[in-house]
Amino acid sequence: MNFFLLIFGLIILSLGAEAVVRGSVSLGKKLKISLFAIGVVVVSAGTSLPELASSLEAVISNHSDIAVGAIVGSNIANIILIMGATTLLCPISGVTQNQINQSIISILIAFSLILMSIFFIQFNFIFGFISLVILIAIMTSQIKKGSLDFSDVDKKGEYHIIISLFFILIGIIFLIYGSKFFVGAAINIATTFGVSESVIGATLVAFGTSLPELSVGILSAMRRKVDFALGNVLGSNIYNILGVLGISSFFANFSIPYSMANFDLYVMTAVIILITLFMFTKKRLGRTYGVLSLLIYTGYISYLYY
Repeated sequence: MNFFLLIFGLIILSLGAEAVVRGSVSLGKKLKISLFAIGVVVVSAGTSLPELASSLEAVISNHSDIAVGAIVGSNIANIILIMGATTLLCPISGVTQNQINQSIISILIAFSLILMSIFFIQFNFIFGFISLVILIAIMTSQIKKGSLDFSDVDKKGEYHIIISLFFILIGIIFLIYGSKFFVGAAINIATTFGVSESVIGATLVAFGTSLPELSVGILSAMRRKVDFALGNVLGSNIYNILGVLGISSFFANFSIPYSMANFDLYVMTAVIILITLFMFTKKRLGRTYGVLSLLIYTGYISYLYY
Protein backbone atom coordinates (compact mmCIF):
# COMPACT_ATOMS: atom_id res chain seq x y z
CA MET A 1 0.00 0.00 0.00
CA ASN A 2 2.86 2.39 0.84
CA PHE A 3 4.52 1.77 -2.53
CA PHE A 4 1.17 2.46 -4.21
CA LEU A 5 0.83 5.75 -2.30
CA LEU A 6 4.44 6.60 -3.21
CA ILE A 7 3.72 6.18 -6.93
CA PHE A 8 0.34 7.92 -6.62
CA GLY A 9 1.96 10.88 -4.84
CA LEU A 10 4.65 11.07 -7.52
CA ILE A 11 2.05 11.15 -10.31
CA ILE A 12 0.18 13.96 -8.53
CA LEU A 13 3.47 15.86 -8.05
CA SER A 14 4.34 15.55 -11.75
CA LEU A 15 0.88 16.68 -12.85
CA GLY A 16 1.06 19.61 -10.44
CA ALA A 17 4.46 20.71 -11.74
CA GLU A 18 3.24 20.52 -15.35
CA ALA A 19 0.10 22.53 -14.53
CA VAL A 20 2.10 25.27 -12.76
CA VAL A 21 4.55 25.56 -15.66
CA ARG A 22 1.79 25.66 -18.31
CA GLY A 23 -0.25 28.20 -16.37
CA SER A 24 2.77 30.42 -15.66
CA VAL A 25 4.01 30.38 -19.25
CA SER A 26 0.53 31.19 -20.57
CA LEU A 27 0.09 33.99 -18.02
CA GLY A 28 3.48 35.40 -18.97
CA LYS A 29 2.49 35.49 -22.63
CA LYS A 30 -0.77 37.25 -21.83
CA LEU A 31 1.03 39.83 -19.68
CA LYS A 32 3.68 40.35 -22.40
CA ILE A 33 6.53 39.05 -20.24
CA SER A 34 9.42 37.78 -22.36
CA LEU A 35 9.56 34.03 -22.92
CA PHE A 36 13.21 34.09 -21.94
CA ALA A 37 12.41 35.57 -18.52
CA ILE A 38 9.60 33.02 -18.11
CA GLY A 39 12.02 30.25 -18.99
CA VAL A 40 14.64 31.31 -16.46
CA VAL A 41 12.15 31.85 -13.66
CA VAL A 42 9.63 29.07 -14.36
CA VAL A 43 10.89 26.36 -16.70
CA SER A 44 14.35 25.96 -15.14
CA ALA A 45 12.68 25.77 -11.73
CA GLY A 46 9.72 23.75 -13.01
CA THR A 47 11.44 20.37 -12.83
CA SER A 48 12.53 21.25 -9.27
CA LEU A 49 8.96 21.82 -8.06
CA PRO A 50 8.50 18.18 -6.91
CA GLU A 51 11.71 18.47 -4.83
CA LEU A 52 10.48 21.75 -3.37
CA ALA A 53 7.04 20.40 -2.48
CA SER A 54 8.33 17.16 -0.94
CA SER A 55 11.16 18.94 0.94
CA LEU A 56 8.81 21.52 2.45
CA GLU A 57 6.43 18.78 3.54
CA ALA A 58 9.32 16.80 5.09
CA VAL A 59 10.76 19.81 6.92
CA ILE A 60 7.39 21.00 8.22
CA SER A 61 6.58 17.48 9.47
CA ASN A 62 9.96 17.28 11.31
CA HIS A 63 11.54 14.79 8.90
CA SER A 64 14.29 17.06 7.58
CA ASP A 65 16.63 14.08 6.94
CA ILE A 66 14.33 13.09 4.07
CA ALA A 67 14.46 16.64 2.68
CA VAL A 68 18.27 16.87 2.71
CA GLY A 69 18.60 13.29 1.45
CA ALA A 70 16.20 13.99 -1.41
CA ILE A 71 18.14 17.08 -2.56
CA VAL A 72 21.59 15.50 -2.38
CA GLY A 73 20.32 12.25 -3.91
CA SER A 74 18.47 14.15 -6.64
CA ASN A 75 21.61 16.07 -7.58
CA ILE A 76 23.59 12.83 -7.75
CA ALA A 77 20.87 11.23 -9.89
CA ASN A 78 20.78 14.28 -12.18
CA ILE A 79 24.49 14.13 -12.94
CA ILE A 80 25.16 10.40 -13.31
CA LEU A 81 21.77 8.73 -13.85
CA ILE A 82 19.95 11.26 -16.02
CA MET A 83 22.94 12.60 -17.95
CA GLY A 84 24.32 9.07 -18.15
CA ALA A 85 21.13 7.74 -19.76
CA THR A 86 20.85 10.85 -21.97
CA THR A 87 24.42 10.72 -23.33
CA LEU A 88 24.19 6.96 -23.80
CA LEU A 89 21.22 7.52 -26.13
CA CYS A 90 22.65 10.62 -27.80
CA PRO A 91 26.14 12.01 -27.01
CA ILE A 92 26.60 15.76 -26.58
CA SER A 93 29.04 16.79 -29.27
CA GLY A 94 29.71 20.32 -28.06
CA VAL A 95 29.76 21.87 -24.60
CA THR A 96 29.56 25.65 -24.16
CA GLN A 97 31.65 27.71 -21.76
CA ASN A 98 28.46 28.81 -20.02
CA GLN A 99 27.57 25.18 -19.27
CA ILE A 100 31.06 24.63 -17.87
CA ASN A 101 30.61 27.74 -15.72
CA GLN A 102 27.30 26.38 -14.41
CA SER A 103 29.04 23.14 -13.50
CA ILE A 104 31.81 25.03 -11.67
CA ILE A 105 29.13 26.94 -9.71
CA SER A 106 27.64 23.57 -8.71
CA ILE A 107 31.06 22.45 -7.44
CA LEU A 108 31.42 25.60 -5.32
CA ILE A 109 27.94 25.08 -3.89
CA ALA A 110 28.77 21.43 -3.09
CA PHE A 111 31.97 22.47 -1.27
CA SER A 112 29.91 25.01 0.70
CA LEU A 113 27.65 22.21 1.94
CA ILE A 114 30.69 20.15 2.95
CA LEU A 115 32.03 23.11 4.95
CA MET A 116 28.61 23.52 6.59
CA SER A 117 28.67 19.87 7.66
CA ILE A 118 32.26 20.12 8.99
CA PHE A 119 31.51 23.20 11.11
CA PHE A 120 28.00 21.98 12.07
CA ILE A 121 26.31 25.00 10.50
CA GLN A 122 22.54 24.65 10.37
CA PHE A 123 20.14 25.49 7.60
CA ASN A 124 18.27 28.50 8.95
CA PHE A 125 16.82 31.88 7.99
CA ILE A 126 20.28 33.35 7.28
CA PHE A 127 21.19 30.44 4.97
CA GLY A 128 17.85 30.79 3.18
CA PHE A 129 18.27 34.52 2.65
CA ILE A 130 21.85 34.24 1.34
CA SER A 131 20.92 31.30 -0.92
CA LEU A 132 18.03 33.13 -2.56
CA VAL A 133 20.16 36.25 -3.11
CA ILE A 134 22.83 34.12 -4.85
CA LEU A 135 20.17 32.30 -6.89
CA ILE A 136 18.66 35.58 -8.07
CA ALA A 137 22.15 36.82 -9.03
CA ILE A 138 22.76 33.65 -11.08
CA MET A 139 19.36 33.96 -12.78
CA THR A 140 20.05 37.60 -13.61
CA SER A 141 23.40 36.64 -15.10
CA GLN A 142 21.74 34.00 -17.28
CA ILE A 143 19.16 36.50 -18.51
CA LYS A 144 21.91 38.95 -19.51
CA LYS A 145 23.88 36.25 -21.34
CA GLY A 146 20.79 35.10 -23.22
CA SER A 147 22.35 31.71 -23.79
CA LEU A 148 19.64 29.30 -22.76
CA ASP A 149 17.36 27.47 -25.18
CA PHE A 150 13.66 27.83 -24.44
CA SER A 151 12.24 26.63 -27.73
CA ASP A 152 10.26 24.02 -25.79
CA VAL A 153 8.59 26.80 -23.81
CA ASP A 154 7.04 28.20 -26.96
CA LYS A 155 5.24 24.91 -27.50
CA LYS A 156 3.26 25.35 -24.30
CA GLY A 157 -0.33 26.47 -24.91
CA GLU A 158 -1.64 29.99 -24.47
CA TYR A 159 -4.88 30.25 -22.54
CA HIS A 160 -7.20 32.92 -21.17
CA ILE A 161 -5.87 34.64 -18.02
CA ILE A 162 -8.56 32.99 -15.86
CA ILE A 163 -7.68 29.54 -17.23
CA SER A 164 -3.97 30.26 -16.69
CA LEU A 165 -4.63 31.20 -13.05
CA PHE A 166 -6.77 28.07 -12.71
CA PHE A 167 -3.88 25.92 -13.97
CA ILE A 168 -1.52 27.54 -11.44
CA LEU A 169 -4.00 27.09 -8.57
CA ILE A 170 -4.74 23.44 -9.41
CA GLY A 171 -1.01 22.80 -9.85
CA ILE A 172 -0.21 24.19 -6.40
CA ILE A 173 -2.99 22.08 -4.83
CA PHE A 174 -1.65 18.97 -6.60
CA LEU A 175 1.89 19.76 -5.39
CA ILE A 176 0.73 20.16 -1.79
CA TYR A 177 -1.30 16.95 -1.62
CA GLY A 178 1.05 14.98 -3.85
CA SER A 179 3.94 15.81 -1.53
CA LYS A 180 1.90 14.66 1.50
CA PHE A 181 1.22 11.25 -0.08
CA PHE A 182 4.77 10.93 -1.40
CA VAL A 183 6.65 11.90 1.79
CA GLY A 184 4.20 10.06 4.07
CA ALA A 185 4.66 6.84 2.10
CA ALA A 186 8.46 7.28 2.10
CA ILE A 187 8.48 7.66 5.90
CA ASN A 188 6.34 4.54 6.33
CA ILE A 189 8.61 2.53 4.01
CA ALA A 190 11.68 3.66 5.96
CA THR A 191 10.03 2.62 9.23
CA THR A 192 8.79 -0.73 7.90
CA PHE A 193 12.12 -1.86 6.47
CA GLY A 194 14.32 -0.26 9.13
CA VAL A 195 16.07 1.96 6.58
CA SER A 196 17.19 5.44 7.69
CA GLU A 197 15.19 8.40 6.45
CA SER A 198 18.28 9.95 4.84
CA VAL A 199 18.82 6.79 2.73
CA ILE A 200 15.14 6.71 1.70
CA GLY A 201 15.43 10.40 0.81
CA ALA A 202 18.61 9.89 -1.21
CA THR A 203 17.20 6.94 -3.16
CA LEU A 204 13.41 6.55 -3.45
CA VAL A 205 12.43 10.19 -2.93
CA ALA A 206 15.38 11.51 -4.94
CA PHE A 207 14.69 9.19 -7.88
CA GLY A 208 11.00 9.98 -7.82
CA THR A 209 11.42 13.75 -7.77
CA SER A 210 14.11 13.50 -10.48
CA LEU A 211 11.74 11.86 -12.96
CA PRO A 212 10.80 15.23 -14.57
CA GLU A 213 14.49 15.81 -15.36
CA LEU A 214 14.82 12.22 -16.61
CA SER A 215 11.83 12.74 -18.91
CA VAL A 216 13.37 15.96 -20.26
CA GLY A 217 16.70 14.20 -20.78
CA ILE A 218 15.29 11.23 -22.68
CA LEU A 219 12.96 13.37 -24.81
CA SER A 220 15.83 15.74 -25.57
CA ALA A 221 18.00 12.81 -26.62
CA MET A 222 15.24 11.48 -28.88
CA ARG A 223 14.91 14.94 -30.46
CA ARG A 224 18.71 15.38 -30.72
CA LYS A 225 18.58 18.42 -28.40
CA VAL A 226 20.76 17.05 -25.60
CA ASP A 227 22.37 20.44 -24.93
CA PHE A 228 18.96 21.50 -23.60
CA ALA A 229 18.94 18.44 -21.29
CA LEU A 230 22.41 19.34 -19.96
CA GLY A 231 21.36 22.91 -19.23
CA ASN A 232 18.21 21.67 -17.50
CA VAL A 233 20.19 19.29 -15.26
CA LEU A 234 22.87 21.83 -14.32
CA GLY A 235 20.25 24.50 -13.65
CA SER A 236 18.10 22.09 -11.64
CA ASN A 237 21.06 21.18 -9.40
CA ILE A 238 21.64 24.85 -8.59
CA TYR A 239 17.94 25.39 -7.95
CA ASN A 240 17.74 22.31 -5.70
CA ILE A 241 20.30 23.59 -3.19
CA LEU A 242 19.93 27.34 -3.38
CA GLY A 243 16.20 27.40 -4.06
CA VAL A 244 14.70 24.29 -2.45
CA LEU A 245 16.93 24.08 0.63
CA GLY A 246 16.98 27.89 0.80
CA ILE A 247 13.19 28.16 0.93
CA SER A 248 12.91 25.15 3.28
CA SER A 249 15.28 26.91 5.69
CA PHE A 250 12.65 29.59 6.33
CA PHE A 251 10.30 26.99 7.86
CA ALA A 252 12.64 25.21 10.30
CA ASN A 253 16.23 24.89 11.45
CA PHE A 254 17.85 21.59 10.47
CA SER A 255 21.25 20.05 9.79
CA ILE A 256 22.85 17.68 7.31
CA PRO A 257 22.49 14.09 8.64
CA TYR A 258 25.76 12.66 9.97
CA SER A 259 25.89 9.68 7.60
CA MET A 260 25.14 11.91 4.62
CA ALA A 261 27.77 14.46 5.64
CA ASN A 262 30.41 11.72 5.68
CA PHE A 263 29.50 10.00 2.43
CA ASP A 264 26.72 11.29 0.16
CA LEU A 265 27.95 14.91 0.09
CA TYR A 266 31.36 13.72 -1.10
CA VAL A 267 29.75 11.48 -3.73
CA MET A 268 27.71 14.45 -4.99
CA THR A 269 30.82 16.65 -5.15
CA ALA A 270 32.84 13.91 -6.87
CA VAL A 271 30.29 13.27 -9.64
CA ILE A 272 29.95 17.01 -10.33
CA ILE A 273 33.75 17.24 -10.61
CA LEU A 274 33.65 14.18 -12.91
CA ILE A 275 31.20 15.70 -15.39
CA THR A 276 33.07 19.03 -15.23
CA LEU A 277 36.36 17.30 -16.13
CA PHE A 278 34.71 15.57 -19.08
CA MET A 279 33.21 18.87 -20.22
CA PHE A 280 36.42 20.85 -19.75
CA THR A 281 38.94 18.39 -21.22
CA LYS A 282 36.91 16.78 -24.00
CA LYS A 283 34.38 19.57 -24.71
CA ARG A 284 31.79 16.83 -25.13
CA LEU A 285 29.91 14.14 -23.21
CA GLY A 286 30.00 10.86 -25.10
CA ARG A 287 28.86 7.30 -24.47
CA THR A 288 31.98 6.66 -22.39
CA TYR A 289 30.65 9.13 -19.84
CA GLY A 290 27.20 7.55 -20.11
CA VAL A 291 28.41 4.03 -19.33
CA LEU A 292 30.80 5.17 -16.57
CA SER A 293 28.22 7.34 -14.82
CA LEU A 294 25.50 4.66 -14.89
CA LEU A 295 27.95 2.15 -13.38
CA ILE A 296 28.81 4.65 -10.64
CA TYR A 297 25.11 5.25 -9.88
CA THR A 298 24.42 1.50 -9.69
CA GLY A 299 27.34 1.10 -7.28
CA TYR A 300 26.19 4.06 -5.18
CA ILE A 301 22.64 2.74 -4.74
CA SER A 302 23.92 -0.80 -4.05
CA TYR A 303 26.28 0.50 -1.36
CA LEU A 304 23.52 2.45 0.40
CA TYR A 305 21.27 -0.59 0.72
CA TYR A 306 23.72 -3.46 1.05
